[in-house]
Formats: sequence, C-alpha cells, structure tokens
Amino acid sequence: MKTRNLIFIGLFLLGLAPLSAQYKVLDKPWVKEHTPTRRVVPYTHVREADVMWNKRVWRKIDVREKINHPLYYPLNPIANRKSLFDVIKLGVNEGTLTAYSVDSDEFEIPLTKAEVNQGILTKFEVQLQYDEYDEIIEGAGDTVWLPIESQDIVEYRLKEEWFFDRERSVMEVRILGICPVKILFDDNGNAKGNDPMFWIYFPEARYVFANYDVFNRQNDAERRTFGDIFWKRMFNSYAYKKSNVYDRESAAFKRNIDILLEADKIKNELFVMEHDLWSY
Repeated sequence: MKTRNLIFIGLFLLGLAPLSAQYKVLDKPWVKEHTPTRRVVPYTHVREADVMWNKRVWRKIDVREKINHPLYYPLNPIANRKSLFDVIKLGVNEGTLTAYSVDSDEFEIPLTKAEVNQGILTKFEVQLQYDEYDEIIEGAGDTVWLPIESQDIVEYRLKEEWFFDRERSVMEVRILGICPVKILFDDNGNAKGNDPMFWIYFPEARYVFANYDVFNRQNDAERRTFGDIFWKRMFNSYAYKKSNVYDRESAAFKRNIDILLEADKIKNELFVMEHDLWSY
C-alpha cells in the first residue's frame, strides 16, 4: 500500500514539473502591482459655450534629444520596459489601438492590421554581397523585407488643441493624435528623409500608455508611465504648424533656422494669449 502511494506521489510530482518550469522567477523583492493596474485620469468635461479662445497646433518630438530618450529607449524590449514605438506596435497588433492613414490627420481612414504590418511596419532592404577582398559585387545581392524597429524611429508628431475654458479660468492643452515617423534610406544606406507612418487617436491610446513604465533617471521606485510623460508635458518639442487660412506648415514658407524661429513665435503667441487674460 505504501509502495503504491509513493508511486502515485512520484507520478504526481513528475506531472507538475513541466508546469512549475513555466513560472517566471520574480526579479524583484516585491510584486509589481501599481503600473499594470493604473487607471487613466479622465478629462474634465468642456462645453463648447465655455471655450472663449482656441488654437490648433502640430508639434514634432525629436527622440534623439536627451530629454526625449525615455520615449526612444530601450531599443529592444526588456522585462519591465518598452520603447514608445514598441508599445504602439504591440497595441496595433493586439487591436487595442487603431492606426489611421497619414493622408489625413483627422482620423478618417482607419487601416487594417494587414495593411499596417505588410506595408508600413516593414522596410525594403538590399543585402549586398562582398568578394574575398571585401569589395561589393556589382549586381549581386538579396532583397529582403525587414520589420521596422525602435531604432528606425526619429521623431513623433503631435496634434494638439489649445483652448481657454472660462468656466474654470484655465488655459488647457489636449493631445488629439500622435504619429511615429521613421527615417528613410537610399540604396547606399544614406538617410534621405523622414516618412510619417500612421496616426493614432491619442484619447484611445491613453488607456494603453497608462500601463507601461518609463525610465526615471532619479529614482527607479518612482516609475512614470507614458501617460504621465504626455500629461505632464515632460518632453521637448517644437511647433511646425498652427491652424491657418492656407492650411500649410511652416516649412512651406520658411527655410532652415527660420522654421525654428517660427516655432518660437507660435510658442510665444500661446504664452502671450494666456498672460494677457490676467491683470497684475
């Protein structure tokens, strides 16, 4: 009888062995609960009648700037962090985020998952072949399709709505859309420009961004999320367009350093508008 019981216990433990091997080792002295269960802070309701002034602004966030590195790194996902692009790509593939065509920034043309994965989230690359003298063999090489990775993203574009709410007496800004922009290369591997990929409706993305950590340089225990980064405006950017009668960007009538000067002019207009509402 004892022998049968021992055999049964042994078989039971052997059956549990593959299951126990699937459990992940806890890489912290505590269980991480805060970020995965965070809720989005709801927007305050705004009536159209209470909006006494309004201006639409488009911005560019250059992820190569040091202050914007939390949006760019890590290039490869790690256990507790992903780059902003990896979060967006994962959300599009899971169906929690909807990608819209860059032909219109008014979120009119939704893209299917197949359209995004086959035509936008991949890049065409020629893999050259070399001879024994390490020289390129003319006419030889394979053409392959490679996935777009975090290192291919150079900037993000934001579509914002600035308005003054007289009911609460506050100037407020709300992001309406975000668009990742990848860098384009020619056949020789030289950068030849930037290519916007797709628009994401930001109020929808807030529910995804709120559950992903962003690196904090001062304290690993006080981890912010992507939702916090955008809510608290913890990034650097410049305005490349504002609502105008011609519906054109600053680059259409400015060149080089004048584009940045025009961005400062737009920034100053927003500041002066809010400042002039009050008397001291």
